[in-house]
Amino acid sequence: MTSMVLEKTSDALSKSDIKDINLAEQGKNNIEWALKDMPVLRKIQERFIKEQPFKGLKLSACVHITKETAALCTVMKAGGADAILVASNPLSTQDDVAAALVKYWGIPVQGYAGESVETYKKHVNAALDHNPDIVIDDGCDIVATIHAERPEIAKKLIGSTEETTTGIIRLEALEKEGKLLFPAVGVNTSLTKHLYDNRYGTGQSSMDGIFRAANILLAGKTVVISGYGWCGRGCAMRAKALGANVIVCEVDPLKALEAAMEGYRVMPIAEAAKEGDVFLTITGDIHVVDVHHILEMKDGAILANAGHFDHEVNVPDLKKIAVEINRIRPFMDEYKLPNGKSVYVLAEGRLVNLVAAEGHPASVMDMSFANQALGIEFVVKNHGKLENKLYTLPHEVDEKIASLKLEAMGIQIDTLTEEQQNYLNSWK
Repeated sequence: MTSMVLEKTSDALSKSDIKDINLAEQGKNNIEWALKDMPVLRKIQERFIKEQPFKGLKLSACVHITKETAALCTVMKAGGADAILVASNPLSTQDDVAAALVKYWGIPVQGYAGESVETYKKHVNAALDHNPDIVIDDGCDIVATIHAERPEIAKKLIGSTEETTTGIIRLEALEKEGKLLFPAVGVNTSLTKHLYDNRYGTGQSSMDGIFRAANILLAGKTVVISGYGWCGRGCAMRAKALGANVIVCEVDPLKALEAAMEGYRVMPIAEAAKEGDVFLTITGDIHVVDVHHILEMKDGAILANAGHFDHEVNVPDLKKIAVEINRIRPFMDEYKLPNGKSVYVLAEGRLVNLVAAEGHPASVMDMSFANQALGIEFVVKNHGKLENKLYTLPHEVDEKIASLKLEAMGIQIDTLTEEQQNYLNSWK
């Protein structure tokens, strides 16, 4: 490496808290592999390099440290941002990727796989010590910490973007109470994010996580999906395609009706608990599967979560009643119950697709992170014009991202003739 690169690496390393810098070579290979399958993000990067929309701005990103999120950070840096990356989950970090960002891109990283909750909170505060102008959040932890503990950071902050349904729920609560201190873009409300990422990405990667953690055959088993949002739809669709009998649990009558019309059985979790072989929560809420449900389950039932936080399966209370707890496989723990039965919890109740597997494929995150990059650009370009509200990216941005993806896939679509446009725009 040149002396300039060595200097950047040394500076980034001094600001980092990672597992092992010697893992960087494999991480670099993984990041470059991901970028090959992210053509939309590469197109945006080409423009960012020319236009430098973030020159002179500090960026703090709190996201899962994977090869795909690393690709997003490199794109933001290419656009001029002075970036720092911290983990948004204590168990999802890919340590080789963290090392590569430090060594080859000079981006400081705070996060390593298996860090404690206390260390995780310390890393979130390190992101705020960076004194950011812009924030990329995944689960709203940076934004929530600003509002609860460090409101002075908001004085300089231009705005933020949010990746997840869970995070948007928290932002909506802040806006409703009139406490949101800066503009925020809810990336998850963009069609090219939630229709694509949540359904196809979460659907595939959650099944992948269950398979890697437990190595089970899903065909013939009863799979209980708690939550029928876009993520739940994707998981139910993939489980059904793999031969599972799917039960959906919901609190929203419209979603429950849709699930029933799609051919799934719909019932309360208290009833489903007695029938399920595999349980997957994906609601964004707390204690969706509680101890009294678990005590009703079959011997050998498997519990997994694909919601952002690890509150959906009540693991803390399960630990209190368990007679014995055994680590059976790297991401599978057996809980022996007082009634003589055992249940198996995957990934400690955290995101099974990111802890036990690798999360979404790069081609999926291409769409999501295109939204993140353009969301930050939208906030920066409209600095001073936006209210302290939660925004969705304009529809034409969604259409542009979809068009770029179709182009990359070699797919062409029709265009309206002038006559057709006039017909659609006329009241006659």
